[in-house]
Amino acid sequence: MESTHDPQPAPQSSEATSERSERSQNEFASLAMIALLALGLALFVRIIFVQPYNIPSASMAPTLLTGDFILVGKSPYGYSRASLVWPFTRLPVHGRLLASKPKRGDIIVFKNKKDGNRDYIKRIIGLPGEEIRLLEGRVLIDGGVLARDFLGTNRATCDGQQRDVPIWRESLPNGVTYVVQECAGDDGRLDTKGPYRVPTGHYFVMGDNRDQSQDSRVTAYVGTVPFDDIVGKADRIIISINGAGRAPWQVWAWPSAFRGARVLKPVN
Repeated sequence: MESTHDPQPAPQSSEATSERSERSQNEFASLAMIALLALGLALFVRIIFVQPYNIPSASMAPTLLTGDFILVGKSPYGYSRASLVWPFTRLPVHGRLLASKPKRGDIIVFKNKKDGNRDYIKRIIGLPGEEIRLLEGRVLIDGGVLARDFLGTNRATCDGQQRDVPIWRESLPNGVTYVVQECAGDDGRLDTKGPYRVPTGHYFVMGDNRDQSQDSRVTAYVGTVPFDDIVGKADRIIISINGAGRAPWQVWAWPSAFRGARVLKPVN
């Protein structure tokens, strides 16, 4: 009877082992190159075109709400150190490439050097050389009072409490209009301030939530904004989640927290 014999595998040569090792190294190098290219592309898009931000507070309500995620365009005003990513935003570099001046009424993101170079978002009210004054809730630019029309009331959170507050449509001299709200009426701590003279190359900014915004009226913590410190112009809401009173693990609350009507809404 003929017996069967299972031949033992021949010992692997050092050449085969070397080929496998080289192949693994090549695969790792390819993956590393893809990761670097993806990172480089993401940084390029973020520096040159748009940067996403989330709105953590109600200082720009009712225009922007806590939980809005927005895109900020980098190209409208050109590029400065503020256009870069941390830590390069602190470089001692001055000036802007392809500079274009902001317009009154634009909503901008800027680096607040008085608050650790943190990102702030506010609306431009005053331009270089102008005098800005607040008098009982009314804004005066070079002595002229901004027109405003009463729209009614809006449900808002003021100092942690929900209540109805007055809202107004305010109009700037260039025709830009927007809605502001006032938690403290016209006699809040920031409703009579100034006058402020806007320095050359700076902008006076305010939040649309007039009594709940730390902005150019608070000179010790914000003050006027240098042109070089502007990151870009708020462009569009990409998604909005109402996280008030909800913990992230409350999955059942996610559908009701989603603000579908705000998706892709322009910011103006």
